[in-house]
Amino acid sequence: MFEKTLSDLVKGLRSNKRREAEFVSKCIAEIKDELSSKDKSHHVKANAVLKLAYLQMLGYDMQWASFHIVEVMSSPGFAHKRLGYLGASVSFHDETEVVLLCTNMFKKDFGDANPYVVGLAINCLANICTTDLARDLVSDVVQLMTSNRAYVRKKAVLVMYKIFLKFPDALR
Repeated sequence: MFEKTLSDLVKGLRSNKRREAEFVSKCIAEIKDELSSKDKSHHVKANAVLKLAYLQMLGYDMQWASFHIVEVMSSPGFAHKRLGYLGASVSFHDETEVVLLCTNMFKKDFGDANPYVVGLAINCLANICTTDLARDLVSDVVQLMTSNRAYVRKKAVLVMYKIFLKFPDALR
């Protein structure tokens, strides 16, 4: 249905240097259509979130799509989940309202059998950690520090620094 990919967006931006704002507004309208389409394909939404992450890195505000990013983060497939976590890492900040919706998703992904899914969740937590998230997830991250996988243990130790910065009472 929607065939515009990230590479098409980049090519379009490069070829429309003089009319960049007009081109970006047209692309955002297309992305909104992709996100609100009746097609419930995770692939379409993940592709839209990837384009939004790129536009966010260029300086365009994408806070309006934060709920859609959370939807892609909850996708069952690793590739789509990775794009959702990337979008969250790039666009979420302390004042983002949907960050609290991520608490249960983090808890679920911390218990995943795939260590790379656990690593995605830990990396995203390090980027979007708020006081509330730190308070709610500190015990789960402490459990991850005793994982039998070195990959997970290393990431858990590193995210503890960010948790301690946001929630110093966790040191007690």
